[in-house]
Amino acid sequence: MVCTYSNRGYESLFRVIVPIFLAAVMLWDAYQSILFAGTLPSNRISDVRNTRHNFSATVFPNLPGGVSRRVEATDNAEICVFCHTPHAAETAPGPLWNRQLSGATYSLYSSGSLDAVPGQPNGTSKLCLSCHDGTLAIGNVTNNSGSGGYRAAGNEMSGVQADGSMPVGEGTSSGFTRNLGTDLTNDHPISFTFDTNLALADGELRDPQSESYIGNRSSGVNPVVPLQQDQVQCTSCHDPHIRSTNTTENIKFLRLNRLQQAPPTSTLFNESNDIICLACHDKAGWLDSAHANKQVANERYTDAAANLREFPLGTQVWESACLACHDTHAVQGSRRLLREGTDGPVNANGAKQGGNPAVEQTCFACHSSDGGTLTTQGFGTEVPDIKSDFSLATHMPINSFDQPAGTEVHNIGSNTDAQSGKDFMESPENLGKGNLQNRHAECTDCHNPHRVIKNRQFNADPSKPEAAGTHDHSEPHTNLASGVLRGIWGVEPVFGSDAFMSNPIDFKVKRGNPSIINGPTDVNQSYVTREYQICLKCHSNFAYDTPPMLGSFSGGTPYGTNEMTQYTNQAMEYNSPDGHMGEGTSSTPGGAHPSWAINNHRSWHPVMKPTGRTKSVRGISRNNIWKAPFDNHVGTQTMYCTDCHGNDTAIGTAVPSGGENGRPWGPHGSENEFILKGKWDKYTGTPCDGKDCTFEPRTDQEDDLCFKCHNIYNYALENKTFEDDSSGWSKSDGENLHQFHLDEVDRLKCNWCHVAVPHGWKNKALLVNLNDVGPEAGLPAGTEIDLHPSGSKTTTPYFKGPYYNGAILKIISFAISGNWDEDNCGSKTGETGEDWMKDTCDNLP
Repeated sequence: MVCTYSNRGYESLFRVIVPIFLAAVMLWDAYQSILFAGTLPSNRISDVRNTRHNFSATVFPNLPGGVSRRVEATDNAEICVFCHTPHAAETAPGPLWNRQLSGATYSLYSSGSLDAVPGQPNGTSKLCLSCHDGTLAIGNVTNNSGSGGYRAAGNEMSGVQADGSMPVGEGTSSGFTRNLGTDLTNDHPISFTFDTNLALADGELRDPQSESYIGNRSSGVNPVVPLQQDQVQCTSCHDPHIRSTNTTENIKFLRLNRLQQAPPTSTLFNESNDIICLACHDKAGWLDSAHANKQVANERYTDAAANLREFPLGTQVWESACLACHDTHAVQGSRRLLREGTDGPVNANGAKQGGNPAVEQTCFACHSSDGGTLTTQGFGTEVPDIKSDFSLATHMPINSFDQPAGTEVHNIGSNTDAQSGKDFMESPENLGKGNLQNRHAECTDCHNPHRVIKNRQFNADPSKPEAAGTHDHSEPHTNLASGVLRGIWGVEPVFGSDAFMSNPIDFKVKRGNPSIINGPTDVNQSYVTREYQICLKCHSNFAYDTPPMLGSFSGGTPYGTNEMTQYTNQAMEYNSPDGHMGEGTSSTPGGAHPSWAINNHRSWHPVMKPTGRTKSVRGISRNNIWKAPFDNHVGTQTMYCTDCHGNDTAIGTAVPSGGENGRPWGPHGSENEFILKGKWDKYTGTPCDGKDCTFEPRTDQEDDLCFKCHNIYNYALENKTFEDDSSGWSKSDGENLHQFHLDEVDRLKCNWCHVAVPHGWKNKALLVNLNDVGPEAGLPAGTEIDLHPSGSKTTTPYFKGPYYNGAILKIISFAISGNWDEDNCGSKTGETGEDWMKDTCDNLP
């Protein structure tokens, strides 16, 4: 017998059944909430019918603002059937599961700092992946509506791919798709044990045994961050049935806040205010970080950037918190869940499309003039435009194609020390020790973005941000690490000998977050207190056995520049023995031949410690010998590597151009070789100003590196004001011998008398001595260089990299500063004094 119904009868029946059906759905939602976590925050409600997980053909009015249904059946009005069935369910770790499970083998997340051991996805994660890995049609359920015991071919669906699988959004390889694929290397790890042992090993995870809101479900225990048999699964963060009580908010099914609701005020997790990431992750320094500070990270996302990330319009950087730099489902190819952290192409909406790992691209999203992310961004704002410096002719090998390996080898956590990932540490081998192919530069070699503060000094009060996080360039000058270097790791060299060319015998690793405001700054602290400690972890034998060659990476200084073929060990050069400070002397100063020991000592620019060579010690009576801020406290103050290395600066200053928010500090890149703030070569010295310029291609020496700090009018330009005032190189009567030689020789070049790599040197005042060329040039100590070979009268300056670049000075005996005369100079085997000077200087090419 066949029964038929009139339309009116069918409509009446529908009016009765639909409310019953909806009530059942609501009860089912409540049941699912208990199964998947139980407790929900007050701003979450279980209401799957008003979420994207409602694939039914039934139209409901309350979808969150800005959320499109996108995927829906064309003829099936049921909601739950796409995941659940009351009969003949799949044998799976889920409630009455109605979907076939994927048989895919997945590529798993890994990193050098990961202490967890993810396995192939299991538990409830397998349920999620039955849609989200894109291998199965969404409509392919075990039991279709009203049937039992058979596998349907799949419902007719709209908004899916041609094979019925998950849509791809901005593209399958982008970070803005939820078709995760089977490559999970760019997705938050799942199916790993999260316990006390893991928390202790990592150092920046909360202990689930100590946090009541993390744990397994059991009778009467419904933690808001549920584990499944002590394992993290997709459902630890997501509940597939929930939405926000605010229908305009897209929470992406997250159990807790997707964005930071208020600036963090405690290292304890605050369920109401904190982003969900902080429920498990307790990043040292984040509480004080500039990136979490509402006063600092107050730049707003552009509408386009906010829409792409599905942030509310007007979202500020501090609110995006972890999501400013990370995405739990990042672009394919990215490591460490770095948002847009690849070198791949960008589509019209600004989304990366795959590519190879590239840490710097995550930083460039904001720290560039073309990142398109922030409404107030780039050059001339509080957000430094770092990308432009890395685009200059000479730059750190930040791009993978710049690096010898041609790929990103940077890998924090590769050090064998405990919790090395916490402090961004790498092994010396990963820096180049034993394999120079590993040499690299990445943003997180020098900066820890979880710990940086916008303060002049690393131990300042981060709740009181200053004009910038770069160092204070006023007097008295120091070498203390600035706020942007806070909490990164470095090394302090340990020396076994005063002798020049003797490398450090050991290094003390400096690591950790200096959490005490106005805490200790002495060099012996366990954490980084000095800028040079960061530089020397790469620019010393800590990171190599043999220094790399010039030209060994693109963007670097070419082979042969300034007669150099190989970089130098800067830790060795900056060795600053206490006994050599001031006019201290040594029996064999810096490895020099003993004949030149009297009144001689090692010299150095005061990067590691002061020189002790005050104006009084130098016999200087006047001011303005040096440019501010170095003049008034010379001998007692220190300086930074970044006082000389960085982008090109204006004449007479080491401060970057453009004011406080202009060009950035730091050795990112420069228009000059060796990433210097001015030119430095054999022509540096007296400008060729209407004189014999045959052999001198430029006349701009006033803008050269030395004269950013040293007053050119004292050293290299004739100036009557300085004639009778000591410069340190003067006679006992105070006559300035720089000015005297300008009168007599008509021109001076710095490298005639001073070492070509002026970090530190074996003789006082960085003076070369061609009577005593030794191991630094591959010769026995005490070797004299003949400047007039074959009896020629023409002087042939000595070129031998790295330390000699047109040198001519010969010293018979060193004098105490302020007591030099002509008898101190000359050949140890020939002419001396004034005769030697005339034959040498009058016949210079």
